Amino acid sequence: MKAVLCNRYGPPDVLEMHELEKPTLQDNEVLIRVYATTVSSGDSRIRNGSRKSLPLWPISKMALGIRRPRKNILGMDFSGQIEEVGKDVTQFRQGDQVYGFCGKGTYAEYISVREAGSLSLKPPNMSYEEAASVPFGAVSALDFLRKGKIQAGQKVLIYGASGSVGTYAIQLAKHFGAEVTGVCSTKNVDLVKSLGADYVIDYKKEDYTKNGERYDLIFDTLGKTPFAKSKYSLKENGLYVTAVVNYREVAQILITSKFGKKKIISGIAGSDPKDLNYLKELIEEKKIKAVIDRKYTKEQIAEAHRYVDEGHKIGNVVINWEAKMDEH
Repeated sequence: MKAVLCNRYGPPDVLEMHELEKPTLQDNEVLIRVYATTVSSGDSRIRNGSRKSLPLWPISKMALGIRRPRKNILGMDFSGQIEEVGKDVTQFRQGDQVYGFCGKGTYAEYISVREAGSLSLKPPNMSYEEAASVPFGAVSALDFLRKGKIQAGQKVLIYGASGSVGTYAIQLAKHFGAEVTGVCSTKNVDLVKSLGADYVIDYKKEDYTKNGERYDLIFDTLGKTPFAKSKYSLKENGLYVTAVVNYREVAQILITSKFGKKKIISGIAGSDPKDLNYLKELIEEKKIKAVIDRKYTKEQIAEAHRYVDEGHKIGNVVINWEAKMDEH
């Protein structure tokens, strides 16, 4: 099978196509032919591997690999079709169209995934490309909004509202009954409005921390707004949730957990298959939809990384692995 390997840290050109053996299937696993995956900001940071790109450096660098990545196949989410099932598998069968999250790396034609892992049947009303964007962006948005104890009637602000996590966070927050304000750049204002935001702030024209508004929940999907500044835009018992944490945030999480009513919350987004099933239902009901910025072939994966490195992608950047990827 073909797979894109990252055998050293560096710019996008370190990514190289290689021929590998198909994964060996365990009794509790399924073998999936990948039709689509994505290039996330997380993939970009891992590939880069620098002090600047990795949160909590050098701890994160030690976990990923000091001189080179321990896992040399990047990619976190996928959609595709099951080609083979292990003898102990009961929930899935050959031919099932699926999507999910895989820690083994999804920049490959085939991956093996545990039946009990982050795996679900693909929403039938989504293409493979669209479905591949859900496991990272939508699951992360869902998990962090839950960490923030989102409730109907709350005022919620989403910073980075046009990104892969932000576009789903806007839609999910509206589904939960919140009044939603999205923060994005000028060119993305109309998109964020179309996703259901009640109000949109163009950060190039207005600083939300200075407009006098107060929110029950602030969700920074990018880790760009410090809690020290944002806390003045929180209500008395408000929560600030960040998807990207550094040492400053770690210290503030510890402090606010003991003192004060305004809290900062972060953590690692979950990968529970129940979340994929829940999102599948919302997608089938047309409550949420995917936002795709650009599509690339597997041969263009370095180009896709270069685009993501620029930091201006809208929604998701998708990698197509098969000619049939657009089929529902």
